[in-house]
Amino acid sequence: MTFSSVYNPKRHGSRAKYGNKKVTVQGIKFDSKWESERYLYIKSLERAGRVRNLELQVRFALEVNGQKICTYIADFRYEKENANGDWETIIEDAKGVETPEFKLKKKLMKACLGIEIFLSKKSR
Repeated sequence: MTFSSVYNPKRHGSRAKYGNKKVTVQGIKFDSKWESERYLYIKSLERAGRVRNLELQVRFALEVNGQKICTYIADFRYEKENANGDWETIIEDAKGVETPEFKLKKKLMKACLGIEIFLSKKSR
């Protein structure tokens, strides 16, 4: 068996495990088309004054008893005005598929930092 018979570049392209394709929008690289679409939508809300302080790829260290377990990287963090007129911080992840790793990190975010992740799922 040769290397070329094992490795097929057509099968091992730049496509990710769950079918997402990396895209660049406004000079920003996104892990998926869906994430870039959410970015454009949130930016439109920001221009309209309904969202402020948008940040991308925000890192959170997840620790238990002083021991670092892992890092969660949120797609977006921003402030959004709620029904009472107060600004609340939203941590958002744009997902097509909820992986077991994401589900675990979502639980760790709640347990370790008291942060609920807003999940924007792509409808199929």
